[in-house]
Amino acid sequence: MKVMVLSSGGVDSTTALAMAVDKYGSKNVIALSISYGQKHSKEIQAADKTAEYYGTEHIKMDISSVFDYSNCSLLAHSDMAIPKESYGEQIKKTGGAPVSTYVPFRNGLFLSVAASIALSKGCSQIYYGAHADDSAGNAYPDCSPVFNDAMNKAIYEGSGRQLTVKAPFVNMNKAQVVGIGLKLGVPYELTWSCYEGQDRPCGVCGTCIDRISAFKANGVKDPLEELL
Repeated sequence: MKVMVLSSGGVDSTTALAMAVDKYGSKNVIALSISYGQKHSKEIQAADKTAEYYGTEHIKMDISSVFDYSNCSLLAHSDMAIPKESYGEQIKKTGGAPVSTYVPFRNGLFLSVAASIALSKGCSQIYYGAHADDSAGNAYPDCSPVFNDAMNKAIYEGSGRQLTVKAPFVNMNKAQVVGIGLKLGVPYELTWSCYEGQDRPCGVCGTCIDRISAFKANGVKDPLEELL
């Protein structure tokens, strides 16, 4: 079986990449990284490093123009500041709406792009790293089990029942994802999670806070924490 893995260069997608390589071998895994107009290129650089580490083919696509109409705070053209607080604190202020770092239907677009390329490359499965912490409180609705099930069904039918979608962490929290990755020996020192594109992680954006907490929950220090 050949598998395509959506790879952002972060903790979750790199753990998914490691799982796929562990199960199917690097020659049967293709990493796909998608630029969406984000404020920095650090995550794509990290995806390059992790694909090289695992010896997988690495395809890169740019669909940034799709998000020209969004003012999501992650986007380079946005004038909104990236929140410096946990997702829990952000959700309290949104009244149940997605947080400001939610890129409109990003995972839906990513999976659709992946489905087309995966079919062309002879893959029969797509992995992506959505997990329960991201969908909690509707922060990122395109990370939920309901969304995953719907996309899996749509892609399965739309591909002539040749292709399925797997989100192995969709019912796990980030600490559990890190726990799996530690057992697999994932090179987390090569990954990048921070929403800021500086030389070192900011340590205070939502994804930095989640990342640091996930490693602490596993009784180890985040390898990037020494940069803070």
